[in-house]
Amino acid sequence: MKKLGPIEPDPRWRRRFDPVDALARAILYQQLSGKAAATIVGRVEVAIDSDRFHCDTLCRVDDVALRACGVSGNKALALRDLALREARGEIPDLRRMSTMDDDAIIQALTPIRGIGRWTVEMMLMFRLGRPDVLPIDDLGVRKGAQAVDRSEEMLKPKELAERGERWGPYRTYASLYLWRIADAQAPAATPTKRSQE
Repeated sequence: MKKLGPIEPDPRWRRRFDPVDALARAILYQQLSGKAAATIVGRVEVAIDSDRFHCDTLCRVDDVALRACGVSGNKALALRDLALREARGEIPDLRRMSTMDDDAIIQALTPIRGIGRWTVEMMLMFRLGRPDVLPIDDLGVRKGAQAVDRSEEMLKPKELAERGERWGPYRTYASLYLWRIADAQAPAATPTKRSQE
């Protein structure tokens, strides 16, 4: 930690945001380069005539129009599920999230098609500014722990969770350092973007 120096707060931490819009964007960014995903997001914004993704804006286009924007069939289904759950009031807003612990937020959001634990953990860390999140399935975090250990093998997620117990209640910061360590081990590679706007 001394070698890497202090980690500056991410400007998005604790800044107001729209959870439904953020989840829709997370779905659209999955498994794509940032540039390709940004292009698709821009096309969808034009198609729905809005820069906010919600049930009322997403219902302006059908799946054929989404596909024409470059949205895969699975992602279109995920966006439809997100919109339906929003319309039914199943997605907590920021005020409600502020009263929920991390596990409750994970349990509330992971039933949404296309939203897994990792996606919610990134929201907890980078949008809600939660200080005690350790994404044990994240490859960068696991590679960072491997580098710290100078080990040939990465820790299994369960092993990383057990080790991470001693880092509480600041496991988010431990994760940030592990990502930096992993990035430092691969100087030729471009650092991985951790979350999407």
